[in-house]
Amino acid sequence: MPAGGKARRSLSFRMAVVVAGLALFVGFLALGGWQVQRLAWKTNLIAQVDARVHAAAVPSPGPTQWAGVTRDKDQYRRVVVRGRFLHDKETLVQAVTDAGGGFWVVTPLVDDRGFTVLINRGFVPAGRRDPAVRADGQVGGAQKVTGLLRITEPKGGFLRANDPAGDRWRSRDVAAIAARRDLTRVAPYFIDADASPNPGGWPRGGLTVIRFANSHLVYALTWFGMALLTSVGLWLFLRDGRRNRS
Repeated sequence: MPAGGKARRSLSFRMAVVVAGLALFVGFLALGGWQVQRLAWKTNLIAQVDARVHAAAVPSPGPTQWAGVTRDKDQYRRVVVRGRFLHDKETLVQAVTDAGGGFWVVTPLVDDRGFTVLINRGFVPAGRRDPAVRADGQVGGAQKVTGLLRITEPKGGFLRANDPAGDRWRSRDVAAIAARRDLTRVAPYFIDADASPNPGGWPRGGLTVIRFANSHLVYALTWFGMALLTSVGLWLFLRDGRRNRS
């Protein structure tokens, strides 16, 4: 092949490598920048949730406010409700907690304002799933419940769907539980009761786990590191090319 043809091929190859290297460099920088933005968002979210959890309890949203309830704005808000429990319509939802495996006891409460809200009263081990063995905890009359507002968990848990027909539940799906228990005018959220003790000690509330994965800084440093390595590799490639031409 003539020397001119080889030179043109060599130049084309170098240009292709440079273009690819620059594209990778810019792409890695963009991904790193995006992770920095995600880090700021997650840090702000954690701060907001921490403020909600430790704020004074406010009345839970009523029917006129339901349309505006969102995960970003209301999840883990500390709320209070007053009413009476419908213990005959409680639902057991499978749970794994720091206290072991068992069930959440989810009981409808007829709020004094005229609607129903599902209350996760807390955890019971498998040996206490029968209400008869925790009869002291089936409190009657007017009750006050303070806890954290939670957004409904539709369909089920990871790889395990709810089975409403069989009354087997892996998540606290408000709409499905309400339909199964023939409840009407039900709030689109549920409430995790706090650690205030129930008579007889069961159910055991206050076991809400608030945890947010926050690896965005690691991801950002990884992408920026890839951009740095790409720039170094590109510089070495161009330097060696100049030496070979010399």
